[in-house]
Amino acid sequence: MFRGKKYQESAKQIDRNTLYEAKEGLELICKTASAKFDETVELHVRLGVDSRHADQQVRGAIVLPNGTGKTVRVLVFCKDERKDEAIAAGADYAGGMDLVEKIQKENWFEFDTVIASPDMMGVVGRLGKVLGPKGLMPSPKAVSVTPDIAKAVKEAKAGKIEYRLDKTNIIHCPIGKVSFGADKLFENYSALMGAIIKAKPAAAKGQYVKSCVAASTMGPGVRMNAAKQ
Repeated sequence: MFRGKKYQESAKQIDRNTLYEAKEGLELICKTASAKFDETVELHVRLGVDSRHADQQVRGAIVLPNGTGKTVRVLVFCKDERKDEAIAAGADYAGGMDLVEKIQKENWFEFDTVIASPDMMGVVGRLGKVLGPKGLMPSPKAVSVTPDIAKAVKEAKAGKIEYRLDKTNIIHCPIGKVSFGADKLFENYSALMGAIIKAKPAAAKGQYVKSCVAASTMGPGVRMNAAKQ
């Protein structure tokens, strides 16, 4: 795979065989980020579980201490009488069947996260095939199906992220922007790793965290020592 000159220069400063302490690794990522935009820093955590089994699923949500650095557009599915409440809490869009039809007919996806009141899930369920693959389907586990719409909207705006296993048993999550600096990124990293470790399924056997790699949008991966928080 061809890599640009900036990537190659950054890669020279990172030893692929070294397991970096988290703080040191994040400092390296900030130091070697070379793009002209504020790159997102992502964490990729491989777990020693099998996501094909229901009792080995790892999924949840957490509000990062320093947010994600991204402006989150929130869509709320609720009854008409609660639309004003959702908008007052900071939602960008709120509605019911009108929004379901807009998504179905216009292929409209001008939002980053979806929250629903429990009494709307019968309607929202119709969107499973389009929202599911995009990771946008509301879920009780991620507390995005909740009667407390205002709290959910405020948390989403404050930098709440959802973590879940993909088919290869890896969790991919943003932990902030390069401009945050290593200290704030470390606080977010520690919060996310703490949540993932706390969510360890009882059925998980052997080593739980197999590997942990952090990388900026355009930069090389840095292997982290996840054993130390």
